[in-house]
Amino acid sequence: MLKEEDNATIRVPDLASLTASVCSIARRAGDYIRQERAGFSVERVERKHAHDYVSYVDKGSERMIVDALRALLPEAGFITEEGSATHSDEQLLWVVDPLDGTTNFIHGFAPYAVSIALVRGREILVGVVYEVCADECFYAWQGGGAHLSHPSAEGILHSRRLHVGNSDIGDALLCLQLPYNSDAYRPVILRLISELYGRVGSIRMTGSAAMALCYVAAGRLDGYAERYIGQWDFMAGALIVQEAGGRVTDYAGNTDFIQGDSILATNGRVHQPLLEVLSGVS
Repeated sequence: MLKEEDNATIRVPDLASLTASVCSIARRAGDYIRQERAGFSVERVERKHAHDYVSYVDKGSERMIVDALRALLPEAGFITEEGSATHSDEQLLWVVDPLDGTTNFIHGFAPYAVSIALVRGREILVGVVYEVCADECFYAWQGGGAHLSHPSAEGILHSRRLHVGNSDIGDALLCLQLPYNSDAYRPVILRLISELYGRVGSIRMTGSAAMALCYVAAGRLDGYAERYIGQWDFMAGALIVQEAGGRVTDYAGNTDFIQGDSILATNGRVHQPLLEVLSGVS
């Protein structure tokens, strides 16, 4: 990742226009994913690690996204989940998850999404997450707020501004995910459920880090916590939560979270109570 002091030398296009272009790219990748799901064959699924899968759809989506982003911003490098593109000394980096929620996708279980972020040093400049099943595009750019676009019955795209919810811990709907590193995380998730089940409104699991973050931004969830995830899983969604008025840290409460592997994202009101629980288990 870039050093913070390099930021002054970096010039970026107008972020609002750039974000609109990235939304179009994410939607095209989503169209491809939707089409492939209709005739999807589980025989073409590969196992990366225990319970961690990749399909030809992930790889095809990533190639499509990388080609389009490279044409959009040739000077930027890449951090991609499937490794189809890399970076060296570029000052701008695209962080791409071509299909977040692959296990959901394999089983035809919503949600699953395309996630794209643009990063400069330790700043997230653009975040776009397109949820394939509901045809919803969540997006934000630095200083521009968070937004959701979706088509009307007539096919016209409509957008609205997003803002996090205002529930307190006793009424909060939380998402506690189950990462692939089950041996290391099992004691943590069991303690979290033990501490929070019955104390909060309810607990859910989505199977997609990107979507859990977007649901916090939209007020559908009040908090989300997960560890042992990659930058491509959370980068875009983290900016969307922040621009929607939410709070994002790592499990220790640090706001400089982009180099780590843990994320706590909330509506702000439930953040401290959740940090207190995490301090005893993480």
